[in-house]
Order: sequence, then structure tokens, then C-alpha cells
Amino acid sequence: MQITSLPHIDEHTTDIAAEVDDVWRGLDEELDGAFSHTGFAGCARRVGAADRTASGPRPLAAGSTFPGFRVVTAVPGQELILQGRHRFSSYALIFRLDPGDSGRSRLRAESRAAFPGLTGGLCRRLVIGTRRPCGRHAAPALGGPPPMRGPKLNA
Repeated sequence: MQITSLPHIDEHTTDIAAEVDDVWRGLDEELDGAFSHTGFAGCARRVGAADRTASGPRPLAAGSTFPGFRVVTAVPGQELILQGRHRFSSYALIFRLDPGDSGRSRLRAESRAAFPGLTGGLCRRLVIGTRRPCGRHAAPALGGPPPMRGPKLNA
């Protein structure tokens, strides 16, 4: 499924007190670490995700994978597009970086996802919008933003 045909779920923007190149490296490390976690790999297997293991080049580049996602576009310092699918959903996360003033950067994270059928609709209700720990960790694979932590990405 084409990313542009996936329904828009949401978009979040944050200004970060770091240069674009530093934010890019932090984003790369944060996503690779968060999604390569053993618990996320198990979840990816249980829902039948197309990509279930980390593979490909690091830092992330087109063709890199981690549980639940494949990198389809990686333009360092500008744009990172992740796409995935499993039994209940097809989804994408789109990250865009813009340089700001005085060494700051703006990071935009857009999520898109389709949840076909009854089971897809139930999956959407269970995960998107929940703030329970399990739902929060599963949200990235289903179109929600990943949990960003650590000093690298905090504003």
C-alpha cells in the first residue's frame, strides 16, 4: 500500500535545542533501540508483522529493518520514512527535520495507518489513544508516535 494512500492519524511537532545533525543521530539511535527491544520483537511476531528482526545498514538507511518497520526513505538530517504492516494494519511513520534559529531544530512526526476489517477496527480502538504502558509501546507499530526519551531528543 502506498504511504500517501494511508489515512492520516496525527502529527506532532517539537522544537529541540540541538543542531539537525545531532537530532538525526539521536532519532536514529532512539528508534533503532526502542523498536529492537525484545518485547517489541515478540509483539511483532504475534501480530504477524512483515518485518520481525533488525537487519540492514546502521545508521538507518533505505532497506534497514527493525521489528514492525522497514526504512523506505532516509535522507540524513531531513526525512526518515518507516513503513510496516501486519495482520491488522498497514502503517507509516514519517519524520521530518527542519533547521531552526540559534542551533535549534524542529522535528515533525506524522503517523498514517489503515485498519481494515473488524479486527483492524478493534486493534485501532485498543491501541491508538490508549496511554496504558502496553498500548504506548505498541502504538508506533500501529501508526502512533514512538516513545521518545533521553536527553538527545528532549526539547
